Amino acid sequence: MEPTSLQEAIIYFADPKNCREYLVARRWPDGVTCPRCNSKNVLFLEKYNRWHCREKHDAPQFTLKTQTIFEDSPISLDKWLTAMWMLCNCKNGVSSWEIHRTLKVTQKSAWFMLGRLRLALQDKHSGGKLGGTVEIDETFIGGKARNMHKAKRRRLSDGIGMQGGHGKTVVIGALERGGKVKARVIGDRKYPAVHGAVRDFVEGGSAIMTDEFNAYLGLAAEYRHQFVNHLEKYVDGQVHTQGMENFWSLLKRGLGGTYVAVEPFHLFRYVDEQAFRFNNRATKDNPLNDSDRFDAAVRQIVGKRLTYKELTGKDAERPAQAF
Repeated sequence: MEPTSLQEAIIYFADPKNCREYLVARRWPDGVTCPRCNSKNVLFLEKYNRWHCREKHDAPQFTLKTQTIFEDSPISLDKWLTAMWMLCNCKNGVSSWEIHRTLKVTQKSAWFMLGRLRLALQDKHSGGKLGGTVEIDETFIGGKARNMHKAKRRRLSDGIGMQGGHGKTVVIGALERGGKVKARVIGDRKYPAVHGAVRDFVEGGSAIMTDEFNAYLGLAAEYRHQFVNHLEKYVDGQVHTQGMENFWSLLKRGLGGTYVAVEPFHLFRYVDEQAFRFNNRATKDNPLNDSDRFDAAVRQIVGKRLTYKELTGKDAERPAQAF
């Protein structure tokens, strides 16, 4: 029986055979194939827990980790899969210190693991563009002025003050009512960035709901645009952005309560993480559970690779990209 809770997952994945069978069923549902040449002419070497491709090429042997987020990691799959279960199913996320204490790996290794797992949760092509009725909103991510050192607060407030999100990072999101959310980090709240994100997120001709922010002006030419003035009210019949506000609340609860300090360079990874959990949440029409959410994440591990240099921005040839 496959696991349905964290306790069952820890016990289940402690057996290497269970790890292998679980991953093979999702990575190769039609039978194991060589990840380098796609040949089915492979032999399983049980003694070494790997496969050997009988076709002639430079690297005939491969494992479950080959060409996945786990590649070249000395950490065993039981720890990887337990960490993935926790990240997928903890509503406010899970910190590297928690993974460090739970799995008995170093905090640095746990941080690197979580960075790679967030890449697996990232699914920029999922479902195409949003349609129907779509709520669009943006928010600022950054520290509160009252928590800043006096010198930093003075530095940020010089000139234009701290109003309007000065010194913070902008995230924009779109939520299809009854459907999925898409969100990403943008450089600013100006017309080109906002309109570019809306066009990337939403199918032309859809009904969009926003607040009164003037960067949304001009969208009526491509969408059925309605807005609510938050200076007067937050809900005007069916015109509101309360669904996106809910998503922002979940995102900020994780950033402020679990992760505490997130650099703008890494913020898009945390946005992707929260979007995955939100898009795989249990609803009345789609009663997903923890095992379903974990299953969906495992199916996204292939073809993704993140090195430590890329994660820390030290690889000039392959810089980390925000989607």
